[in-house]
Amino acid sequence: MLNDNHILLIHPLGYSAGSAKHDITRVANLMPPLGLASIAAYLEQKGLSADIVDCFAHPDSDDRIRELLRDKRPAYIGVSVTTSSFVDGVRIIELAKSELPGIKGIMGGAHISALRERVLEATPQVDYTVIGEGEEAVEGLMRSGGSGLTGIPGIVYRDGDDVLFSGHRGKGIELDSLPFPAYEKLSGYPDTYKLPIFNYPTAPNASCISSRGCPYECSYCDRSVFRKSFRFNSAEYLYEHLRYLKERWGIRHINFYDDQFTFHRRRVKEFCDMMIERPLNMTFNCAVRAEHVDLELLKQMKGAGCWMISLGIETGDPELLARHRQNADLDLLADRIRDIKQAGIRTKGLLMMGLPGETEESIKRSMAYVASLPIDDFNLTKFTPFPGSPVHENIRDYGTFNDDPALMDCMHFVFVPHGFTEERLEKLYGQFYASHIKRPSVWMGYVAMLWKSPDSWKRFILNLGSFLAFVRSSERISQEP
Repeated sequence: MLNDNHILLIHPLGYSAGSAKHDITRVANLMPPLGLASIAAYLEQKGLSADIVDCFAHPDSDDRIRELLRDKRPAYIGVSVTTSSFVDGVRIIELAKSELPGIKGIMGGAHISALRERVLEATPQVDYTVIGEGEEAVEGLMRSGGSGLTGIPGIVYRDGDDVLFSGHRGKGIELDSLPFPAYEKLSGYPDTYKLPIFNYPTAPNASCISSRGCPYECSYCDRSVFRKSFRFNSAEYLYEHLRYLKERWGIRHINFYDDQFTFHRRRVKEFCDMMIERPLNMTFNCAVRAEHVDLELLKQMKGAGCWMISLGIETGDPELLARHRQNADLDLLADRIRDIKQAGIRTKGLLMMGLPGETEESIKRSMAYVASLPIDDFNLTKFTPFPGSPVHENIRDYGTFNDDPALMDCMHFVFVPHGFTEERLEKLYGQFYASHIKRPSVWMGYVAMLWKSPDSWKRFILNLGSFLAFVRSSERISQEP
């Protein structure tokens, strides 16, 4: 007999476990599945129970999944997937059903919210999908036993031959009402998880999400999960969350994985006041937009422990940027980057290559723009038109698009703009990275990490082969033995 009050939550790897140790994304950055940890904590608070298996952190997890299925006999298995991990997520549901007949497969995540009814229409292995936030929808689904789903917002389900959607929730959950994520259900936490190298001063470190949604509507962003909402934790909740992470888990540095950490200025100021007046001896990173930060706030953030700030530059070509992003102002962005450096905070630029409308000239402008700024680190992703993003709808009008889900991980040029070949984009991609790394100021910054982030250098040296393989080929997963 299955346990109707228990669910097994899975974060799939997305490819074969044998390739995991050669995957540069795992070597460089291993983030906990905070969404699943939040759902698990919420369910436990409501008197239900959950286990989590993070296959991305522990690639050889099939046996662990089988073990939990046999021991706990959950009535549900919930899998949170991205576009690139969707196929692996279906495989895991098939594994669960072969091991435990009668178990119901649930899928969620941005990819699922973007496709809605199409997932069940094309994938008989999946019984339900969750659209939008998962906490209340999963609880409602488990309580219902699969009946009366029309009254539970956020569920796609089958009714005979029909696939139906119960509708969006009218109001998002109040974030301060949520318990802290169930970190204890993540095997090996916190030591298993690592922020990107040279992106933190101390270990152990961790990620934290203090808001949901984004008030902007850029062409390349999928807003299917939170739609047009933007909500955030209060400063007091945020401070208590960090205090819990420090006292319970010994965390010394936090990366706020928010799209817009400083959008609500008063919240940030109140949080910084608490960190200054009641020090936790913790540092933090965050991401901001130029419109929502200034030198006064930056100095206060520095005093509160801000160690690094990331900004979405996307492209250094003003015309291309204006096509894809609201409030495109490269001069303002440059001024704010200089303000960040003046405040004594490390700066990271986030860019994309291969946007619709990209040209060789726009790439040259991006390279020149980055070279003109005091950026310490940067991340250059390969533009990927994900389902749910505005640009996805007519992407083939602007170039060729290989919609193989397994390749849609921002590490492959699945979209090639008119006027390019994939080979040419790869060459320019390598040149862009090389032009940044060869700058003396960047090299000196990395040398300074010997005493500013010694753990980063240790990880870099231990995984030197994987990093060199990526530099040579720009392939996410190395073919080296």
